[in-house]
Amino acid sequence: MIRIVPVILAAALTMTGAAFANAPESNRAVTNVQLVSSDGAAEAESSGIVEMVMGAEYAPITLIEYASFTCPHCASFQENVFGELKANYIDTGKVKFIFRDVYFDRFGLWASMVARCDGPERFFGIADLLLSKQDEWSRAGDPVAIADALRKIGRLAGIEDAQLQACLRDEDKAKALIKWYQTNAGADDISSTPTLIVNGTKHSNMSYEDLKKILDAELEG
Repeated sequence: MIRIVPVILAAALTMTGAAFANAPESNRAVTNVQLVSSDGAAEAESSGIVEMVMGAEYAPITLIEYASFTCPHCASFQENVFGELKANYIDTGKVKFIFRDVYFDRFGLWASMVARCDGPERFFGIADLLLSKQDEWSRAGDPVAIADALRKIGRLAGIEDAQLQACLRDEDKAKALIKWYQTNAGADDISSTPTLIVNGTKHSNMSYEDLKKILDAELEG
């Protein structure tokens, strides 16, 4: 489980982008965003941020996952837990699943902007690619190499270069994402990832078997 360190987060996300100064214009992504407060999920629509939701709107269980695209434990949750969760609970109408981004660093922010680049209908598929290939792109090298690796994943998902670049350069969206994240994480007292909130009750990372027990208990009422 990765613990959030707000001071380090703030420093990482407010870097000047000097590492990209010598990169070709087509490879540059937003690197200078400021942390400010917002009004959480209620403000998402007005700020242009879409809540990424999967499953039946009126499912008896709402499960929120706070996760970072640069968190190895989040990648493990995706690989070892999410598939069965989706098949047995989300697809069967028992769980409404909400994915909320957490940003430890600028690379996680860039990954989120790629995942969100082609709209909510494509988000979960691209997010799965990013998490399953986390070791490849997150360790590609310097920031320019990581940005290029993220662009390759975007292309693999079928997004055109021009669209990718527009998404990565959208500084207003980057600022809005961080505002939204800061408010949500503050309201839910999120200090590590992945964190799961099941019908309002917060849980740390767990196996599918342990999550199944919690979900079944909720369904049994």
